[in-house]
Amino acid sequence: MGPVLTPLAYIAQRWTPSPRTLRRAALSAVVMSVFIIVTGGAVRLTGSGLGCDTWPKCTEDSLIVTPEQGYRGLIEFGNRMLTYVLSAAVGWAIIATRSTKPWRRNLTRWGWAQFWIVMSNAVIGGITVWMGLNPWTVAGHFLAANALLTVAVITWHRTGEGDTDPRPRVPRPVRKLSWAVTITSGLLIALGTTVTGAGKHAGDSSDVPRMPWDWTDAAHLHAIAAWVVCALAVAMWLVLRVVDAPDDTRARARDLLIVLLAQGGIGYVQYFTGVPELLVAVHMLGSSLMWIAVLRLALSLRERPVPAAEIPAQTDSALASA
Repeated sequence: MGPVLTPLAYIAQRWTPSPRTLRRAALSAVVMSVFIIVTGGAVRLTGSGLGCDTWPKCTEDSLIVTPEQGYRGLIEFGNRMLTYVLSAAVGWAIIATRSTKPWRRNLTRWGWAQFWIVMSNAVIGGITVWMGLNPWTVAGHFLAANALLTVAVITWHRTGEGDTDPRPRVPRPVRKLSWAVTITSGLLIALGTTVTGAGKHAGDSSDVPRMPWDWTDAAHLHAIAAWVVCALAVAMWLVLRVVDAPDDTRARARDLLIVLLAQGGIGYVQYFTGVPELLVAVHMLGSSLMWIAVLRLALSLRERPVPAAEIPAQTDSALASA
């Protein structure tokens, strides 16, 4: 009698995903990570953060939403149900990475990292409800969602690489500049939570505590950080042209500039128009797209070539016809 296989090992023994399927599985987790961030923002912007009174149930007596909770209850409960869709996307990514031949253990670990972040953030979401939408836990919930997006993007990128040691594609000073772009962009996103945490979109129609500073001051600090990121992104775009970086890397720098221009415009419009809900939602989407652009730029500065052994050999008939 052979060894007992785990469910993942059983599937991997009988199925091998194509490179395209592997990429699509990883991309689905990226898409759902963005979607859960935007829909989570919609919960707050519609005042539905406490649409379900408790967690993990929706009320003390009901696992699901009740008619008495109205549309806010439906919105909050719907967002909770989307966590299962997100989990399915992450699960597909895990199965696909585990089923590759040969088995890429590091890639599978990136998939499992997504699973544990999803589970952890579900608990943080529950704590946020228990604490009556405390702005600090709301901010933590959002940042954890961005941590998931980070790992999902890295996993997606790694599906197109081999498992060899990374090889730089640009000089070391350029890579250091990329680190500056990445760190300041992360700080920019964190500062954004201080604006929403002190602002008027508390996530509930009742009197919810806010962070202890004026939201306009936080917005000004956030804007300063945004200008720093823009300056660094422009510098990166110029430097990549000077060092004659690969075309795809320069395209990543261009994409980042485009996203930053659009995101900055939306940010200023929402500030001067009283922070309308729709623009805040679009700004949250822009935040996710900006972070994806930052990560893709950073990841494009090095490469992990696929070993020759992993490239399917030509058949004798193909060689004969060549």
